[in-house]
Amino acid sequence: MVHPGWLCLLQGSLLLLPTARQSPGPAAAACPLRGRQNKLNSFLWTIKRDPPSYFFGTIHVPYTRVWDFIPENSKKAFQQSHIVYFELDLTDPYTISALTSCQLLPQGKNLQDVLPRDIYRRLKRHLEYVKLMMPSWMTPDQRGKGLYADYLFNAIAGNWERKRPVWVMLMVNSLTEADIKSRGVPVLDLYLAQEAERLRKQTGAVEKVEEQCHPLNGLNFSQVVFALNQTLLQQESLRAGSFQIPYTTEDLIKHYSCGDLSSIIFSHDTSQVPSFINATLPAHERITAQEIDSYFRQELIYKRNQRMGRRVKDLLEEYPDKSFFFAFGAESTPKPC
Repeated sequence: MVHPGWLCLLQGSLLLLPTARQSPGPAAAACPLRGRQNKLNSFLWTIKRDPPSYFFGTIHVPYTRVWDFIPENSKKAFQQSHIVYFELDLTDPYTISALTSCQLLPQGKNLQDVLPRDIYRRLKRHLEYVKLMMPSWMTPDQRGKGLYADYLFNAIAGNWERKRPVWVMLMVNSLTEADIKSRGVPVLDLYLAQEAERLRKQTGAVEKVEEQCHPLNGLNFSQVVFALNQTLLQQESLRAGSFQIPYTTEDLIKHYSCGDLSSIIFSHDTSQVPSFINATLPAHERITAQEIDSYFRQELIYKRNQRMGRRVKDLLEEYPDKSFFFAFGAESTPKPC
């Protein structure tokens, strides 16, 4: 989902055109992936100027799962551009350090001090289950690369008792069998950042760490507890076999490979924040879920896209003789006003 202001902000002085035609197929399952990827929407938009610049929509999955389906015109645009910009600079140690710091509780506080006792116990029990299951979730390829279950668990969940509850909620969502199997391979945007570095391209970021971090820390305590409780309920139901995730990473990959940005599934990848709205919730809990959804939509989609749009416009105006390649999440790429 993207706010119309993204494209409207740029249309006053720039002409944006989709570089490859839209995919005609309504469903990813019916999409003939191989042999026809050059006919699909590549999530590449051209800014018509001399030299041209580009928007490219990325996806937060291992790049090896989608790279073969990305049309050559997108790869060529990346190769030929002078400057590559991302949402955040994922190759900068400061970025990683700042992201880690913003997730922590105030000095001297632990999760056990702030969470209701029942939720803390359920969380601890679930993490113990994940740690126990992780060796069986790992693939032979991961083991062949020297990845160990304990190392992988600590890389994702290490120091979890010092993290703010909202970040623990996101962490729990990423500790699934499917997500564990994909670890060890750079996600698409990180791969592009590493490639840009290897090709000695100038790189940059349109966001500061604080701008991604503070909105998540801005939820009030009762909303955070509700979100964490719902996340644990979902994971507990998955373990019991009484619940199936409606949209999986595999679905996301298929829709992306088929150029199907219009699908509702892409809203589930936006900034990795899940939706808690469902018909089974009591009325008062449904209101809380709607408030959380509305807050994240406003902070992480609408306000964020407007801010990013202004910065993109400023960069293009400041460097008219440079070709930019903007690699942002596919949910943030331009759409008509």
